Amino acid sequence: MPTVTNDLMNFSPPQIRTVNVTRYVTPLREGGSLPAIAEADDGFLYVLKFRGAGQGAKALIAELIGGEIARALCFKVPEIVFANLDEAFGRTEPDEEIQDLLKASVGLNLALHYLSGAITFDPGINSVSNRLASQIVWLDCLLMNVDRTPRNTNMLSWHKELWLIDHGASLYFHHSWQNWREQARRPFVQVKDHALLPNATELDAVDAQFRAILTEGLVRAIVGLVPDVWLMDESAFGSPEEHRDAYFEFLMTRIQHSEIFVKEARHAAETLI
Repeated sequence: MPTVTNDLMNFSPPQIRTVNVTRYVTPLREGGSLPAIAEADDGFLYVLKFRGAGQGAKALIAELIGGEIARALCFKVPEIVFANLDEAFGRTEPDEEIQDLLKASVGLNLALHYLSGAITFDPGINSVSNRLASQIVWLDCLLMNVDRTPRNTNMLSWHKELWLIDHGASLYFHHSWQNWREQARRPFVQVKDHALLPNATELDAVDAQFRAILTEGLVRAIVGLVPDVWLMDESAFGSPEEHRDAYFEFLMTRIQHSEIFVKEARHAAETLI
């Protein structure tokens, strides 16, 4: 369970390592974006998310921001790294679909440390405390994460601990950037489908706890991790810095008005009873 006693005192701005991909091991075909297990030059295996996949850099941005916010809130999240893909990497790949994906992803991608031996967390079998359930529901309401349902929890059990993975479907507003300031104040109605909602009975206490952690400085530091190259193709903004500022404003507005999504989550939980 995330705690905030000494963690806040010891917190330092997040830093992301950069690795070079050296070997494509196997595709993970359960994801629509064709992530893969790959080996990097540091000798570790990673789940590699490709910039050339269907939703492009936006999925990587959501993965990076969502994962690092979760880590700042003291959830267990696999290490996130930037992963360089050389243009010669896919030339020997026999699968044409994968070869096209690799060619479209030359340059900077994103990867998460591969948790070997981890198993999918099933809330119908594995129990979580009401406090932890409330913390995860609050996080996903903030991030507008539509991908934590009973059918696909995106949670793993590894070494008897619960780990959060795959935040690429978060922040879905950024696929169009239409009325994004208004969307920042909207409730997260999809919370009704959240896998842990029935146990999220401590949302008010969690709300106070997490709002105290997610300061402007911390959120600015996390958004500042997004590389310029992932922010270049958005016509709604004149520069990568302006683009980052929009993410920062969106997140801070949601945090400052969290009572909106907390109220929606409580209402959705009541309808389940």
